[in-house]
Amino acid sequence: MDWKPNAGQIKQDFDRDGYIILRNYLSTQKTAEVRENVERFVSDLLPGLPNDHAYYEVKDAAETLMRLHGMTENDDYFRELYRDEQFLGLAHHLIDGARESMMQWFDKPPRVGSATPPHQDGFYFMLEPNEALTLWLAIDSADEENGCIRYVPGSHRRDMRPHRPSGVLGFSQGITDFGDEDAAAEVSMIVEPGDLIAHHCLTIHRADANPSDRHRAALGFHYHGERTVADPQRREAYQKQLVKQWEAEGKL
Repeated sequence: MDWKPNAGQIKQDFDRDGYIILRNYLSTQKTAEVRENVERFVSDLLPGLPNDHAYYEVKDAAETLMRLHGMTENDDYFRELYRDEQFLGLAHHLIDGARESMMQWFDKPPRVGSATPPHQDGFYFMLEPNEALTLWLAIDSADEENGCIRYVPGSHRRDMRPHRPSGVLGFSQGITDFGDEDAAAEVSMIVEPGDLIAHHCLTIHRADANPSDRHRAALGFHYHGERTVADPQRREAYQKQLVKQWEAEGKL
């Protein structure tokens, strides 16, 4: 899909709601190619990478793989996809001067995929100012049965909400004061393979667990605004603390 003919409306909707959804952003063929390359990454590259490049819902149960890191750093296909104009160009349009950050693959494995607590990505990114976004490419269908994303519209136009440890692998912090008003405002993102969601790093979102027999995989493209400054020492210390915690809990 070429987003440029609708660029004005897309930006207006993103600025208003803190998210947009673009249907059929990738063709069926291209989406299948992405899926095949994820499978190749897992089978061919992952065995040789450090253990913190993959998270599992159940340790030593390969079928419960729920997240991959280091994709652009370790594989040409994903590096080129991440920098492709279809994604990087859209990111530039939505936040001025978007620059590269990272790519991740997510899944909620059938029957064991945990709920994602309400959170704002900016809390994890540790940026000043909070100017960043995620492009979320659906690889599988996602609906209310298998844990689709739920957004609180307009929440990006307010401040960062308080967070605390959630105990959820991969989403270690959750909003402490998420209430009935937030829940009542939520919008469920029902998507098909090839659909693309973009959301601002301050947009509140969450997802239910996946008790179904279906996967809910997606590829996440993260980009930061050009004005942002990260605290690398704080981020590194935070990541090391998380890895240590997850190893102690037997999740890595």
